[in-house]
Formats: sequence, C-alpha cells, structure tokens
Amino acid sequence: MRIDIITVLPELLESPFNHSIMKRAKAKGLLEVHLHNLRDHTPYKQGQVDDYQFGGGAGMVMMPEPLAILIELLQKERRYDEIIFMTPDGKLYDQKTSNTLSLKENVIIICGHYKGIDDRIRQHFVTMEISIGDYVLSGGELAAAVVVDSVGRLIPGVLNDETSALFDSFQDGMLAPPVYTRPADFRGWKVPEILISGDPKKVDAWRHEESLKRTAERRPGLLNDDVQE
Repeated sequence: MRIDIITVLPELLESPFNHSIMKRAKAKGLLEVHLHNLRDHTPYKQGQVDDYQFGGGAGMVMMPEPLAILIELLQKERRYDEIIFMTPDGKLYDQKTSNTLSLKENVIIICGHYKGIDDRIRQHFVTMEISIGDYVLSGGELAAAVVVDSVGRLIPGVLNDETSALFDSFQDGMLAPPVYTRPADFRGWKVPEILISGDPKKVDAWRHEESLKRTAERRPGLLNDDVQE
C-alpha cells in the first residue's frame, strides 16, 4: 500500500512513521508513506500556499493552485483509489472506514491548515473527507498520522500476530474485553479463574460476555448502532 501525504509541515510526520509498527511495515515493504511539502509545488513567491478568503473574515485559506498542481503530478504517476481531506466537518473516522482503507492500493491524504482549503479542491479532487473527532487541531498532520497508523497495522504481515488486529476494540462492533498477564496473583489482585482454566471455549465465551458488558457500560451507542444495522 502507498500513501502520499500533502502537507506544509512534513517534519511533524517524520517521527510517527519511523518507529514501532509503522517502521516495521515500511521495512517489510508492505507500506510506503511519502511526504510532500506543498510549498515545493507552488508557483508563487516565497513558497506561498495561502491567501485571504473572498468575502472577508478572519483566517487564511489554502490556495487551489498549489494543491491542484501537486495532486495532478501524483496522478500522472499512478491511479489513486482515494483522495482524502482531513477536516473537522468530514465523516467521523471509525474502524469500518479503517478496514475499508486498508484494502486500497494508493491513497492521497491532504492535511489542511488555517481555515481549510479552497472548496474547489474539495469539489473536483477530494473523494473522501475524514474527521477524527469533534474538535479542531492546528492542522491535519496529527489526524493523518492517526489514519495511517490505524490503516497500516491492518495490512497482512505488518503485525507479528496475524490475528491480533482481528480482536481489537471495534472490529466486531464492541469494545475489547479486559486483558491480564503474569503474575496471576498481584498484591492479592487475582486474574479471573476462567482465563487460567485451560478451556478455550469458556475463555471465548467469557471474553464475549465481558465485551458486551464493557460496551454497554462505556459506549452503549455502539450496541444501538449494531442493532440498527
């Protein structure tokens, strides 16, 4: 999978993709992440990529021309399955979207700044708009890092345990159950007996029940959504 990220602050994204699971994914040749500094593709002096908004109002807007130039340059090299814009008014990101994106081959992610990007880019280039939550960040870089991390770990071969991602929270519409490790008795706080019973069927049933309980207590809306579907 290849992900091209358009940003005015590529240095913000260098660290997240050079450590841990994302680093292993790149080393294995399973994931390519390419950072593109938008300022390198603007026809305007001094790397200008933003200007005042028509109609007045506070805040600058990212200009359409630099974005169009870079997007079309990338499109000449390969076909992209999605061109994603990270924006607070996009679709709220969830595990289903992450699963869907992990099946794509080539994706562009645009990181917004200031008051956003000229809407003509959204109308003519962007195919998907994503928000990672109902709040505003200084730019789309951190949000893009969240998307890349959540998608990259789903690519077969990235995780050491192939089944690990399948049991993450939200994969089955519920939160993950409690987890425990050694020692079985820590300060008198004991691991549930069923987990050390050696009976896989009982363990699976316990985990399912605990997932339901935890989801009902903490995120009941997930269960309601599942019922509606």
